[in-house]
Amino acid sequence: MQDFLPVTREDMKSKGWDTVDFVYVTGDAYVDHPSFGSAIIGRLLESRGYRVGMIPQPDWRKKESIQVFGEPRLGFLVTAGNMDSMVNHYTVSKKHRSTDAYSPGGKMGLRPDRASVVYSNLIRQSYKHTPIILGGIEASLRRMAHYDYWENKVKHSILIDSGADLISYGMGEHSILEIAEALQSGIPVQEITYVAGTVFKSHDINRVYEPVILPAFEQVQSDKKAYADSFAIQYRNTDPFTAKPLVESYGNRGYVIQNPPAKPLTQMEMDDVYDLPYTGQYHPMYKKDGGIPALKEIKFSLTSNRGCFGSCNFCALTFHQGRILQTRSHESILREAEKMTEDPDFKGYIHDVGGPTADFRHPSCKKQLTKGVCRERQCLFPSPCKNLTVDHKDYLQLLRKVRNLPKVKKVFIRSGIRFDYMVADPDKTFLNELVKYHVSGQLRVAPEHVSDEVLKYMGKPKHAVYESFLKEYETANARTGKQQYAVPYFMSSHPGCTMKEAVKLAEYVRDLGFTPEQVQDFYPTPSTLSTCMYYTGIHPLTGEKVYVPKNPHEKAIQRALMQYKNPENRELILEGLKMTGRMDLVGFGPKCLIHPRELRRKNSKGKNPESRSTDRRNLKTQTRSSAHEKYQKKKNKKR
Repeated sequence: MQDFLPVTREDMKSKGWDTVDFVYVTGDAYVDHPSFGSAIIGRLLESRGYRVGMIPQPDWRKKESIQVFGEPRLGFLVTAGNMDSMVNHYTVSKKHRSTDAYSPGGKMGLRPDRASVVYSNLIRQSYKHTPIILGGIEASLRRMAHYDYWENKVKHSILIDSGADLISYGMGEHSILEIAEALQSGIPVQEITYVAGTVFKSHDINRVYEPVILPAFEQVQSDKKAYADSFAIQYRNTDPFTAKPLVESYGNRGYVIQNPPAKPLTQMEMDDVYDLPYTGQYHPMYKKDGGIPALKEIKFSLTSNRGCFGSCNFCALTFHQGRILQTRSHESILREAEKMTEDPDFKGYIHDVGGPTADFRHPSCKKQLTKGVCRERQCLFPSPCKNLTVDHKDYLQLLRKVRNLPKVKKVFIRSGIRFDYMVADPDKTFLNELVKYHVSGQLRVAPEHVSDEVLKYMGKPKHAVYESFLKEYETANARTGKQQYAVPYFMSSHPGCTMKEAVKLAEYVRDLGFTPEQVQDFYPTPSTLSTCMYYTGIHPLTGEKVYVPKNPHEKAIQRALMQYKNPENRELILEGLKMTGRMDLVGFGPKCLIHPRELRRKNSKGKNPESRSTDRRNLKTQTRSSAHEKYQKKKNKKR
């Protein structure tokens, strides 16, 4: 069996090593699976002959916790983990989460807030001059001045606060190997200023070729228009073929300089990355705690692509993985699938074959691999580009091969289908096979909203496109004799969503006949276009002023409207309906969202408080259990 990378000095000694080249410090537990960035980078460096030691979830209160291997020969690699540590710790209402899926047994509290900064500062206490390279999504999305939702202010580039030397941003395979080679050859880390996909600090910008000067930090910190302008420049410089170096001034601290993104991986390179000798398991030291919950979600899933040309405004993929699709070959995916079927825990079900968007298997147009993506328009929004290549044939062939493997009973698709891309495909073969083979009763899709005004600010297609998809989906189910349903995800309180639009969404949910059990409030995470709108009230690409629901009480009303059947939400819903002049939705008719208060009083007359509380609990349980049944009956009636 393939060994794990060393996690203790004893592990290191058992390999005959006196030291390691790199110490990898991560906020996640150590899981040697390619869905974890630390596993990919660790195995990739190992494949090139470097010695890597892992320090997962060190105790940030003790500097000894990062001295496990002593001083590495080349440097420290630091990441907060697969998630931004603040998103990992806090809900959108800034309440502490109770569990952490990336920690042993789901235990919360094993990493600090702002883990990348804390770990780097901890390292600097012991190793003053050892190179520190930041990576992972937390550092990637905080690489320049950014709005921080949790402190409600614009913060420095993470390079400034962490004391690190470099950021390897995006998917870092290319950049980390170049950095390692430079350090191996003796180049001081301060001189590694030329690697694509990196951010560095300097007091001299004369060596930067054709730099684009961003507004200085002091300006974007105090002027929201300057912040929006800076974000727009950054957004238009996320393509590896057309981007320019970006320079942000920090006064007497010098400059933070972002090199253009690294080139996308070729299919051969991506195959090589996923063919590395991962164990596919969490480290045995976690067995006593019940393992790592996050692994259960992805252990029997297959990654087929990276990147996304969907470019939803609330998604950070444009800044992290980019808009150019990168794919693995069928042969590489099938090798992993066959290995998966030999796992003793495999029950015949592959949970996913996908990526950020499952049914994307090639760049949106041919020119992207040589000239990059368009700077001034999107591939799918507001409508599909005339140059868009809409073709599901390759993905369809891949799914057929995977589901025909011995020991495979069923192949699901859970990472998301882009419904507007499916509607744009005149060949409905994929849709037919999707409903026949790859859906288990319910297909989850993400229209996000029903108001075209809100969808515009989300970067999503008009609601009519989703309605077209539903008709095609129902037709495909009828053709295959299935009774399966599309379950939509909706988002409340996105920039541009007034109370009027929130009520419109509630009416749509009412007409569907079921209440969503989970509603996602918009979460202003770093480096998304929607977060820029949230902070500034400006659409950075158009300069248009945008209404932003920021007040926590207003956000609570918008959220409650989507769950109007819950009796606990009644007062919030009533307030929202009064605000919008929609008291016609209070009453006894089939279109009403809530009943008048008098009815509640009449029904409660003669009952003690305890029995009324029991009634409310029973009503809540009944609402949840019968919601989808009503929805199914309504669909069957339509047919």
